[in-house]
Amino acid sequence: MMVALDTYKKKVLVTLLLAIVLLVIDQWIKISVKTGMCLHESIRVTDWFYISFIENNGMAFGMTIVNKLFLSLFRIVAIVALGWYLFRQLRRQARMLWLVCLTLVFAGAVGNLIDCMFYGLIFNASSPYYVSYFVPFGHGYAPFLMGKVVDMFYFPIIVTTWPDWMPVIGGDEFVFFSPVFNFADSCVSVGVILILLFCRKELSQISFSMK
Repeated sequence: MMVALDTYKKKVLVTLLLAIVLLVIDQWIKISVKTGMCLHESIRVTDWFYISFIENNGMAFGMTIVNKLFLSLFRIVAIVALGWYLFRQLRRQARMLWLVCLTLVFAGAVGNLIDCMFYGLIFNASSPYYVSYFVPFGHGYAPFLMGKVVDMFYFPIIVTTWPDWMPVIGGDEFVFFSPVFNFADSCVSVGVILILLFCRKELSQISFSMK
């Protein structure tokens, strides 16, 4: 019984510390970029990696599909549900890899939600002509839940031009990989990929429990 309790405490501690570390890294990167670069400014690291400051109202990787307020509310509901599920998995002392994967997804989702909730309240609007800065709380560029998500990682691994003979897109530039994303997006993506690769048993148990 004592061994089981110690194992449970260790899993709780690892999960909590991982979530905190991921959130701190995510917010440190975003605040550093937002207060150190002008909007749309780009810093070349290599030919295939740039730090490019953009903001978006939409989902991961800059997608815009639904209304901003609806998306923020949906994020809150999804995060609460995922947090509740993660807590239950901790109580059941689930496999550590499964808990780590869930924590990656949870922390990534929370990281982007923080932008939506507070960035509009504590920052002035970003601009291509000046660097953004902190303002008194509530005097920012947007109300609660309407802040923009900060993105910065750009990996144009392949940049080429479509042949002129190709229909419709002839002569247009082709970039792989073109989305600009942030650390929180990476956490979610890595967590999902690890789940699909190594946690099929846990996924099947979720599907079975929902039937």
